[in-house]
Amino acid sequence: SPLLAVCFAASCGIPGIALLTLGVNPLTGALGAFNIFLYTCCYTPLKRMSIANTWVGAVVGAIPPMMGWTAATGSLDAGALLLGGILYSWQFPHFNALSWGLREDYSRGGYCMMSVTHPGLCRRVALRHCLALIGLSVVAPVLDITTWTFPIVSLPINLYISYLGFRFYRDADRSSSRKLFFCSLWHLPMLLLVMLTCKKPALEKEDKGDLPGGSQETAMEIRLP
Repeated sequence: SPLLAVCFAASCGIPGIALLTLGVNPLTGALGAFNIFLYTCCYTPLKRMSIANTWVGAVVGAIPPMMGWTAATGSLDAGALLLGGILYSWQFPHFNALSWGLREDYSRGGYCMMSVTHPGLCRRVALRHCLALIGLSVVAPVLDITTWTFPIVSLPINLYISYLGFRFYRDADRSSSRKLFFCSLWHLPMLLLVMLTCKKPALEKEDKGDLPGGSQETAMEIRLP
């Protein structure tokens, strides 16, 4: 029943937020609370009202990696926003391709999805965000989060998903949508794995004075036993 569903959700959500707030930090707990609100009170009702639900849902999916960053650093800085941006853009080719094969079901269920009401926009948005992943990969070393190896090594997989996004945009059939969807399943973990292996070494950041206080002396003190 709806009452049982609400009670179960509350029994999970409230302790979860409390654990994040008390056991991690208040910022991570606040992001968790905001994401629950965004999912339940905005994204879910919008599914039957407007195609804007997809953009709101992408924000919901982008927040968890940002929470991981804030849990580790205690700050909502450029690294958190970049991770959120990658997850945000990735969700459009992933979901739009998936929804393409479910258009009849969404229509019968009364859900307002781009694939049903705006099929051309659905394909264009998927392609745009495939290309956006290339740009976001270039932003990572600009923000001093990864080395310049990252955009180079990630370029082949970003180009491949962009190619499949173009095929989906051009062909507009189930075959191209399935290929894009299945590519998205391995693309994201591979992209994040490459990002992890190409991250900027901590000592290199310290040498540039990126530590709190920004002084070379602080960096030397931290490295001393």
